[in-house]
Amino acid sequence: MILCYITDRSQFPGSESARRQRLLQKIAEAARAGVDYIQLREKDLCGRDLEQLAREAVRLLLATRPSPLAPRLLINSRADVALAAGAAGVHLRSDDLSPRDLRGIVREAARHSPLTTRHFSVGISCHTVEEVARAAAARASFVVFGPVFEKSGVAAPRGLELLRRACRQRIPVLALGGVTLANARACLDAGAAGIAAIRLFQQNDIASVVRGLRM
Repeated sequence: MILCYITDRSQFPGSESARRQRLLQKIAEAARAGVDYIQLREKDLCGRDLEQLAREAVRLLLATRPSPLAPRLLINSRADVALAAGAAGVHLRSDDLSPRDLRGIVREAARHSPLTTRHFSVGISCHTVEEVARAAAARASFVVFGPVFEKSGVAAPRGLELLRRACRQRIPVLALGGVTLANARACLDAGAAGIAAIRLFQQNDIASVVRGLRM
């Protein structure tokens, strides 16, 4: 089962400095608990601040759980930040450039630097079965499909039947949106390769969540 913790420091109380520190603590907690991916999704940060936070997260992950056991850090939409910070990949919106085009950009960047991009991961958010099919054709590493159980700012709940149809595509599909320990099994039974979540991980003890999901 693939587990992806999606970050949102705005959920933490306090000053900006306190929220960033709490986020880094949560990232370390996720690493210790065995989460597979951490998607740094701090969309309000400028490129410079996002890169600084990403560099801190990369150092922390390697110190907490040395490679290759460290979770793979993905940067939301910003391939330039991912490459500069030494992250493991990028997570794209459904309307971003295609994973195939992004991999071309990454390969070109690697020609002029000591970057190692062979295992560069590209995830993509999808809200329809058609988007999942396009992501598979474009050779994304995996897709996050949702929202499954609750409405988001992007889409109405997709439900388990659409999740089941999405999971028939030739790509790992992670269920997102209102996923809890109580309903996660239904997502997996529908064919999901794993779970992606913000609140499920960020607002709970991650080790307990991981144990509950992997039971």
